[in-house]
Amino acid sequence: MLSEREKLNMDVQQILDAQTDSWGIKVTNVEIKHIDLNESMVRAIARQAEAERERRAKVIHAEGEKQAAQALMEAAQILAEQPSAMQLRYLQTLTQVAGDKSSTLVFPIPVDLLSSLMGKKDG
Repeated sequence: MLSEREKLNMDVQQILDAQTDSWGIKVTNVEIKHIDLNESMVRAIARQAEAERERRAKVIHAEGEKQAAQALMEAAQILAEQPSAMQLRYLQTLTQVAGDKSSTLVFPIPVDLLSSLMGKKDG
């Protein structure tokens, strides 16, 4: 009703014009300016608006997740091309975790990291 106010204006104008035509009165313009809604209708409109906002928020969130997954996939492909890149990423992550001086960090060292370092030393 609120979204089709012009159509309602035209319908009311036609009805009034048909009823007043026999009296010689021509209705040329009808405009609905204010509509009083009962409380249940107001609540229903509010629920519908809230549901629409939630729907849009879910779509935006899903789009963000899709973009993040795409970026992670591309990063994994780049890291897979160079095995040493994965080792560097591992060490970078350890550096970030070790930034907190109040905690003790115990971490395993991958055997392939040691073997690659030992291979470089022998050569």
